Amino acid sequence: MMSTRRGPTMRAQWLGKQLRELRELARMTLKDAADHLQRDMGTMSRMETGLAPARASDVLALLDLYGVEDQTLRKGLEQLSRDIKRKGWWDGYDADAMGRMIDHAWIESRAEEIRSYNVMTVPGLLQTREYATNVIRSADPDAPLETTEHWVDFRMSRQRILTRAEPPRMAAILDEAVLRRIVGATDVMSAQLHKLAEISTHPAVAIQVLPFDAGAHPSIEGPFTIFNMPDPYPEVACVETLGGAIYVETPKVEVFLKAYDCLREAALSLKESAAFISVMAKQIEKMSQRSSR
Repeated sequence: MMSTRRGPTMRAQWLGKQLRELRELARMTLKDAADHLQRDMGTMSRMETGLAPARASDVLALLDLYGVEDQTLRKGLEQLSRDIKRKGWWDGYDADAMGRMIDHAWIESRAEEIRSYNVMTVPGLLQTREYATNVIRSADPDAPLETTEHWVDFRMSRQRILTRAEPPRMAAILDEAVLRRIVGATDVMSAQLHKLAEISTHPAVAIQVLPFDAGAHPSIEGPFTIFNMPDPYPEVACVETLGGAIYVETPKVEVFLKAYDCLREAALSLKESAAFISVMAKQIEKMSQRSSR
């Protein structure tokens, strides 16, 4: 995990994109909008690219200028403008060090549903602290211990969304390799699998296992996550790479939705998956007991 220089947040970029599209739909120029807000065109341009986040009062003034009467859209964009300025739990973390993960945490906090396909590790929202520590250390073995602990704390904090009164729905498809790959010592892996078995009973969480014998499938290239967002946010798919996360928005999310549906059909049922995870947990627990003798 490498430190990345902080650019405009995804929130600011989404808001700017919406304002630009509404301006163009109203057949108005950047100068028209700038004159209405009594700002220079440079500021208006930065607002539409997310470099200068629009204030709620500016957003409402622009929506009036563009003739936007849809109350859902108006309230949604006003809320988005306030979200850009509002502090969240992630504001205690260094923005430059955490990079786009702060955007990721914000998306998770707003999502109504999170669907993921995982081929290497358990998804971050379902990891134990010990498992997460080993995953993060493996990703950047040269990182100072203090930095690693910082990233682990951040990951654990993200999991709070599952304990909210109204948590997002979460569906995770785990490749069989995720369950068989020993991350850390066998006791760490055993504890992780027991946690998966326990959390699979959570009413908002659905875990399915994609067995090896399912063969080739639409996402043979790797994992991805889909976020179903409330209006006015677009639906978003995220693909993690060594160079950082790549976010894809509607309508390009459709290919991920189709792939996910195929994976879900090929995976074991919820009941079969829970049984599979329990069997794997017991097997690795026995390995842990033998190694401790």
